[in-house]
Amino acid sequence: MNDVSTNSPVAQRPAHVTDAVTYDFDMFGDAAYVADPHKRILDLVKNAPPIFWTPRNGGHWMLMTHSANFHASRDTEGFSSEIVPQAMIKAMMAKMPPGSPHIPQPLPITIDPPDHTAYRMPLQRAFSPKAMLGLQKSIRELAVDLIEKMKAKGGGNFVDEVAEPMPVQIFLKMFGLPLERQQEYRTLVKEHMEGNQNHDPRAIVARMLKLTSIMRETVLERKENPQDDLISMLWQSEINGKPTTLADLENYCVVLFTAGLDTVVNGISHGVLHLAKNPDLQRELRANPEKIHGASEELLRRYTFTVPLRRIAKDLNFQGVEMKTNDRVMLFLPAADLDSSEYPEAERYDLQRQNSVHIAFGVGPHRCLGSHLARLELQIVYEELLARVPEFRLDPDKPVTYHGGHVVGPDAVWLRWN
Repeated sequence: MNDVSTNSPVAQRPAHVTDAVTYDFDMFGDAAYVADPHKRILDLVKNAPPIFWTPRNGGHWMLMTHSANFHASRDTEGFSSEIVPQAMIKAMMAKMPPGSPHIPQPLPITIDPPDHTAYRMPLQRAFSPKAMLGLQKSIRELAVDLIEKMKAKGGGNFVDEVAEPMPVQIFLKMFGLPLERQQEYRTLVKEHMEGNQNHDPRAIVARMLKLTSIMRETVLERKENPQDDLISMLWQSEINGKPTTLADLENYCVVLFTAGLDTVVNGISHGVLHLAKNPDLQRELRANPEKIHGASEELLRRYTFTVPLRRIAKDLNFQGVEMKTNDRVMLFLPAADLDSSEYPEAERYDLQRQNSVHIAFGVGPHRCLGSHLARLELQIVYEELLARVPEFRLDPDKPVTYHGGHVVGPDAVWLRWN
């Protein structure tokens, strides 16, 4: 049974939702989920309907199967990324009094093609595989520095010591933001992610304005004094043939800031947690480091951690389930990558798995733009950690703690070694 005291209030079930597709689950507050997310996900895969409506967090759909997530991710006409339709946003903007601040949107992830394509294009070059390989040396140097500092202590909280500072510092350097403010930025991102449970438009706007205000000075300075960074590159780009504006830059900053400072942290933490629990896997990878690339991909499949949000754009029957316009839908990718119909013995981590093509980074037009960078960071961390630190294990006196929500992962992973 769930500890319902941690769950959000129950919403009234819509008339089109039947008993057969209703299941009580709170992706933010479910006690079992927050205690051990992927154990709870396996329980949902076995016991919940493959597509279900939950009354928690205002009521929304959960897509559990690989097939449902794959097809919904590619159907932008039925499953819209415009959680608030652009027409509604433009109407709201038009009613605002003169001199009102620009309300930033996390573009391009909250718009659909063809506008999505136009806004995503300037970012493609910056996050291409070739561009990311150019960062390999600096990523490795940073990973070595952080791991060696932790090694000298004989253990510690891997999340705080390595998993968080490494991708955060890499992103801040790419973006051109001052490294000395990394803790301030990271704290703001945590507040922003935790606030995603609040769907009040006023709260959403306040969070967006807070994110852009902290970066505005750097953004404006780069327009006048461009450097070799992402902000400067975006100032020199065009969207639909027009030069980027301050509003465009603020929109970009919101989505890149939150993605760059949060998602990879969780991926690295999940992977090292699994390694700490499995000394045999550590030994195999130390003896055969060429297997680390494949090991990293299987870790991403086994511990997928992002849950994108969609809005039903038109009434539809999706895989036998009636959905109505403006219903909210969670693409529950962690469950999709644990679907036994797609991956035999999906719950088992298998270094020799034949089908290793996961959807941890999503599929379709909104596939994660930073996946090449994330893969590089993950692989380098595993390589350097296994090469430099003796066989490590979890500290039995300090249990692992997790958070739920749209990006699920460990808050603390305490390691020890002899």
